[in-house]
Amino acid sequence: MNADVGIIGGSGVYDASMLDKAHEVEVETPFGKPSDLITIGSFGALNVAFLPRHGRGHTISPTNLNAQANIFALKKLDVRRIISASAVGSLKLEMKPLDIVIPDQIFDRTHLRKNTFFDEGIVVHTGFADPFCQNLRRLITDTGRRAGYTVHPNGTYVCIEGPQFSTRAESKVYQRLGFDVIGMTALPEARLAREAEICYATIATVTDYDVWHEEDVEIGTVIENVAKNEAAVREIIRRTLEEIDSLDPDCTCNHALDGAILTDPQRIPPATREKLKEIIGDYLK
Repeated sequence: MNADVGIIGGSGVYDASMLDKAHEVEVETPFGKPSDLITIGSFGALNVAFLPRHGRGHTISPTNLNAQANIFALKKLDVRRIISASAVGSLKLEMKPLDIVIPDQIFDRTHLRKNTFFDEGIVVHTGFADPFCQNLRRLITDTGRRAGYTVHPNGTYVCIEGPQFSTRAESKVYQRLGFDVIGMTALPEARLAREAEICYATIATVTDYDVWHEEDVEIGTVIENVAKNEAAVREIIRRTLEEIDSLDPDCTCNHALDGAILTDPQRIPPATREKLKEIIGDYLK
């Protein structure tokens, strides 16, 4: 069974209870196993795939997430749009705990993660100037605001390696550089989704002010606010799914590899062709 939309649940969003006729599938990928079994079910006329990013029970740390397998598995299911949920700290006073931010930019501070599908005998340079799908972002923002939530329509998400929170010095530097929220999971998901030609947007839920605000990040407070934000995330996802067919079915994200493959097709190793056929197959015919 294939899916139209993928949901990657982050902290506090672990199950697919919004879906009807749900069943679990194990999707094999050439990059290993995804974080967990993928639940596929129906939401109205849509088929939706749900993947808990950290595994059920939150067993996988941000650095150890197999984002390649997660995104590839959703691609293999024919997913064309991904809505992800991610808990973040705020670097701006106006972005308060329990607010929701729909980032439009990202800054990468990770250094231990596999961030491309194309590293074995093939060179591909995809555009990443706008890392989140603009059309999907706008729809999520609109549905969230109509539902009565405080939704910030843009912002820069600085993605750190973790699993530790930032030092005060780091947090103050990020705040002074003008970043808006800080988290650990939007990368390399966004990069890999672009390479896989899948629209991708993040619902970033604010749990705290990070330590630039001279307050320690208490994990108890974070968990409490994650729980409070869960209902908001679920409602926004539901409302977005109800209207997602209003989006242009032929988004520019779905053509990210046009002209991006630099390697002579005859020089691409057969093993790489086979490994990446779900992603590059249409470009090698």
